[in-house]
Amino acid sequence: MSVENKKICLITLGCSKNLVDSEVMLGGIRNSNYSITEEPKDADTIIVNTCGFLDSAREESVDVILEAGSLKKKGKLKKLVVSGCFSERYKDDIQKELPEVDYFYGTTDLDQIVKEVTGKEFEKNDPDYSRSLLTPKHYAYLKIAEGCDNGCSFCSIPLMRGLQKSRTIEENLKEASDLVDQGVKEILVIAQDSTSYGWDLDRQTNLHNLFDQLDTIKNLAWARLHYAHPAHLHRHMIERFRDLEKLLPYIDMPVQHGSDNMLKIMRRGLKTDGIRNKIDKLRNINPEIAIRTSIIVGHPGETDKEFQKLYDFVEEMQFDRLGVFTYSNEEGTYGFDAFKDDIPQQVKYDRMDAIMLLQQDINLDKNKKLIGNNERVIIDKHLDEYSSVGRTYRDSPEVDNTVIIDGHHPVGEFLDVKITDASEYELEASPLK
Repeated sequence: MSVENKKICLITLGCSKNLVDSEVMLGGIRNSNYSITEEPKDADTIIVNTCGFLDSAREESVDVILEAGSLKKKGKLKKLVVSGCFSERYKDDIQKELPEVDYFYGTTDLDQIVKEVTGKEFEKNDPDYSRSLLTPKHYAYLKIAEGCDNGCSFCSIPLMRGLQKSRTIEENLKEASDLVDQGVKEILVIAQDSTSYGWDLDRQTNLHNLFDQLDTIKNLAWARLHYAHPAHLHRHMIERFRDLEKLLPYIDMPVQHGSDNMLKIMRRGLKTDGIRNKIDKLRNINPEIAIRTSIIVGHPGETDKEFQKLYDFVEEMQFDRLGVFTYSNEEGTYGFDAFKDDIPQQVKYDRMDAIMLLQQDINLDKNKKLIGNNERVIIDKHLDEYSSVGRTYRDSPEVDNTVIIDGHHPVGEFLDVKITDASEYELEASPLK
């Protein structure tokens, strides 16, 4: 089969960090002149880049692998490759259970995977290489580090991604500049714990110095910070939300809980007063800042009293954006070994619902206050023939609010609008003349 006729399908599951890994592989595949198809049924080779973070993610990974395996049994598919977190963590087990898979790779085997499916040597540090974006062309993720050193009670990421390995500022800056040269206007900085970036390298390699450099990139409009650990958020980084032009007044900072006892059990390294202090400093430095967070309900030790403390904390802090997870008892984590997962699943769901209803009220109140305001949005897509979908600086793609704008407007461009209506997760707007 010639290179020209060979079609490869890459299926990506899981988080934005996994998405970046898929983009790296796709770039290598395209650079080897192989064709890409989005249709598994048309592919000669399928790569499934899996997620292994929670039960639901693992189930989805298995389902997708089995579906791909069924194509192989029909004779069309020649090669099935499985990579990513699920494969990294459970390789020995799933090799026995999934004989239809030809090759299993982990989270750091991107070069080997590309070589396996193309037969050509590949190094992602090659100067001629560029990521093949799976996001719309106007925004992209910049993964500044891999792995995590924190050891939170509930988290299995270090088991799949290893300890932290930071990229140099020079490497990150080059990749960001290359992305901007391709038309990217918004860079979303990600890592498992962005605020500990550089600790494994040298004292000059840190998050605030990285953002200082990103701020110098010509034609970059927005830089957005994700996954900041509150215990590691340095005052110098907080000050950058006042001082830097391109760093958006937005931070994704998972606090996980609002009870001192639960934060200790979770091994988060900070009490609620410490979290309040960080939030107060962020809001004092830049009153316009939007703070996104995530929390976990149903962790072992979370009594009704402890949950009430969390509820009251969320109400007090008035987060701009919030996501809730129910505790999952992950084998190999500190929580799995140290505690009994004795909170009924229904109680976990009820607590999640209670927090989300509270946050909906907070969202609605905050959004209604924006009615009549002029806002700058970036256009992500067209909703229908009469309207477009955009985002303000307060909103990261896929996870936050959207703005529905009258009329068709160019995707990837900025537009000044007036907010005309609001709901819990959506604004409506008209373009300013």
